[in-house]
Amino acid sequence: EIIAQTLARRGAEGLIPLDLTLLHSPPLTAGWNSFLGAIRTQTSLPADIRELAICRVAVLHQAHFEWTQHAPLARAAGVTREGLRAVLDGTRGDLSERQIAVVEFATECVREVRVGEGVFGRLREHFGDREVVEVVGTVAAYCCVAKFLVALDVAEGNGVRVEDYVVPE
Repeated sequence: EIIAQTLARRGAEGLIPLDLTLLHSPPLTAGWNSFLGAIRTQTSLPADIRELAICRVAVLHQAHFEWTQHAPLARAAGVTREGLRAVLDGTRGDLSERQIAVVEFATECVREVRVGEGVFGRLREHFGDREVVEVVGTVAAYCCVAKFLVALDVAEGNGVRVEDYVVPE
């Protein structure tokens, strides 16, 4: 049943290395499917915002597999190559002020845990209460994903330096 749920969440893509690792613990997989499924498909966040948050978390945790999965999704959501390079470099690139607020929030949340009033205030300038909760939830959830991926070296990506991450066309 849990394999069927995982396949349903993945769709035509089928199981990925993360799923194959998770399936060593069916209860963990079931919870993961529910929680990450909600983050990915049931929030009000536009795809570009969600994927930028996830990509910045991936970079800061050096979670190469997370980057390879989500950078193409960011591009498909309209993030430019320059915007993704900015996520890699921690610069502004051609990101909008709204996108920058999310990247800055993700950066400070990962590095400092407690986000300062200035960064949090800029996030609140661009997003309503529900969206703020969803940005925070997305960053927190993908910190968990990144730590899981790196600790277990899922897809054996731990040897790839951030400088060598590929920005999709």
